[in-house]
Amino acid sequence: MNKHQLLKKYYGYDFFREGQEEAIDNILNGIDTFGIMPTGAGKSICFQIPALMLKGITIVISPLISLMKDQVGALNQMGIHAAYLNSSLTYNQYLKALENAKKGQYKIIYVAPERLMSEEFVDFSRKVEISMISIDEVHCVSQWGQDFRPSYLKILDFIKKMPVRPIISAFTATATKDVREDVVKILALQQPKIIMTGFDRKNLFFSVKAPRDKEATILEYLESNLDKSGIIYCQTRKEVEAIHELLLKKGYPVTRYHAGLSDMERKQNQDDFIFDLKPLMVASNAFGMGIDKSNVRFVIHYNMPKNMESYYQEAGRAGRDGETSQCILLYSGKDVVTNQFFIDHNKDNDELTDEMLELVRNRDRERLRKMTFYCFTTECLRDYMLRYFGEKGNHYCGNCSNCLTQFKEEDVTEISKSIVQCIETTGQRFGMTLIADVIHGSKSARIVQLKLDHTLGYASQSDISVARIKQVINHLLLEEYIKLTDDEYPVLKLLDKSRRMMSGENLIVMKLPKEVERVTKPKAKARFSFSNNRSYENHNLFELLRMKRMDIAREEKIPPYIVFADKTLIEMCQHMPANKNEMLNINGVGEIKYEKYGVKFLQVIEDFK
Repeated sequence: MNKHQLLKKYYGYDFFREGQEEAIDNILNGIDTFGIMPTGAGKSICFQIPALMLKGITIVISPLISLMKDQVGALNQMGIHAAYLNSSLTYNQYLKALENAKKGQYKIIYVAPERLMSEEFVDFSRKVEISMISIDEVHCVSQWGQDFRPSYLKILDFIKKMPVRPIISAFTATATKDVREDVVKILALQQPKIIMTGFDRKNLFFSVKAPRDKEATILEYLESNLDKSGIIYCQTRKEVEAIHELLLKKGYPVTRYHAGLSDMERKQNQDDFIFDLKPLMVASNAFGMGIDKSNVRFVIHYNMPKNMESYYQEAGRAGRDGETSQCILLYSGKDVVTNQFFIDHNKDNDELTDEMLELVRNRDRERLRKMTFYCFTTECLRDYMLRYFGEKGNHYCGNCSNCLTQFKEEDVTEISKSIVQCIETTGQRFGMTLIADVIHGSKSARIVQLKLDHTLGYASQSDISVARIKQVINHLLLEEYIKLTDDEYPVLKLLDKSRRMMSGENLIVMKLPKEVERVTKPKAKARFSFSNNRSYENHNLFELLRMKRMDIAREEKIPPYIVFADKTLIEMCQHMPANKNEMLNINGVGEIKYEKYGVKFLQVIEDFK
């Protein structure tokens, strides 16, 4: 079969997405291929279809057990024989899988990087024909990447031990220019074709909020989205436990995930989330890589992540099926301090020299600064994100909180001068909160103790709220009039630009959100919302199809989205197929899946009519 026939038969699609066909053609022509494609863009198809067409075996190197199990499970459901080799197998199971692979039972084998250099696997690789090695989450090979894994450095050693060098393909959703160059160099890719389809995911709505009460904000959101599956990311285990307990008390079907739980409990909780038994997950950033759950409708970050790469990757777990989804970041100044602490005490990369580790820390501090700017920019959030990854945005996307907020321009030159004057007269020794309190005129014990209430400029902006003063400080940081040091306790320092501003050369104008009168909204009733506003009658059919899908998933002990994605069920509701040909025209229904499930879903639709 050719690539188009395979796409239809196994995946149920008539057309390739952007970048997929180009990657497949390059691989089939024997060209090393490096794909940077956003989450949900279908990276796995780029190496799975060539794997079916190439003569030998394809080895897929993957960083997490959950990722392997998800993708191998989905492949076997489609009728493609695949296996994984990782620490979840007993030694005897591992040897049995290798034996089956030698007999040609599998076309695709997923393997953890730690297993590559084992005596058994090296011996296996020399006795079979390996046509391609595909490296998933390839940013893990770069020490400048957000998820550097020293085990990925073993990949090149493994390739060198092979009698014949196979085609190398590599894929990731996040890679800055430095990471891209690092990947090509470390893996010794030979004249690779680099495919970048863009980082923009138009179905995602991005928003940043700085609420006084984060817990209340989360509860308010969930009350209006009772029927949706989502992830709430927290920075610490303590916060995961607190939010999980809060939602349990409120009666939400929620589970949790962090490194402090036992392996068994983490696995059970992850399965409960994937199988939609508990559609809400409260988790640390240890959760999510490789989770292919397609119907996650929102991702809320209770805290600001440490860098844009992590945020993009974690937020990108929403809306993998292309349906409208929300990515909400709840910002607090404490998040910066906590992230700075984690960076300063980073012990993850113990294989690096002290000098190299300090270089990594400095790079992490710069990333944290860019992430912080994202949280208080008044420009388009999507545009900011795209520019970070080296793309040009349109300055207005119409699908983020900043683009939908009414701003007014305000002259903040006098407030800015008060801030700069205060930083200078206090010896550039204090952080944002204390400087804001001084010029506002706070009478806190610390200000009195340090005699800052006698400082020139004390209470010079007493009629301006502390929150507004901090907004202006953030604007000055963003525009590089001042900077925040990288110390454990960051302090504000002046830059040359601030001195020119004090001499009257610069007028400081910033955009501030207009005050909007709060309107109490009635609580929304739980219901499914079609992206094209289909009738509530079709919502009832969707629920019947979803129930049928859940019955099949429980019977076969697989996640519901592996049967059919929400998007496929929605299309069934829209077109109401009545026979095999009409069902095969539904995106996501291939011949294999039709043979397994098609008649059952046609019967549900017929009974509904």
